[in-house]
Amino acid sequence: MHTTNYQNSFIAISPDSGALVGAVPERSGTVAAMQYGRVAASPYTITSDELLFGIFADRRELFGQARDEAMLAFFSKGQPCMRASPLVKTFGWGVHYDAMGRMALIAVETDQYADLLADKSLEQIVGMRSKRKG
Repeated sequence: MHTTNYQNSFIAISPDSGALVGAVPERSGTVAAMQYGRVAASPYTITSDELLFGIFADRRELFGQARDEAMLAFFSKGQPCMRASPLVKTFGWGVHYDAMGRMALIAVETDQYADLLADKSLEQIVGMRSKRKG
């Protein structure tokens, strides 16, 4: 079974992001808006696996046994983690994971972002680039 979870980690915004502030995705129903809504509403209560599969299942209107079966299939192969999220690549949000793997969004312009980026006790991860180099 594959996982997208991290513990005691920080995902910084993508190097080619260009975002100067953490922006709230405005187009409702998009993956970015759904991810933002769930994590921002309840920081440090959901893991990456719960977030990514929950959005996958909700967009496909999967419930009950169909949802359980879909979860097994979803995690039977590797899935893109939050490094590939539009929140990290475009909207200026870093992602902090606590010791239990629960996540919170941290806006790039904040002191908290700078502190987490400098924290040597955290695994430091960089968001994926939107464009290939050269």
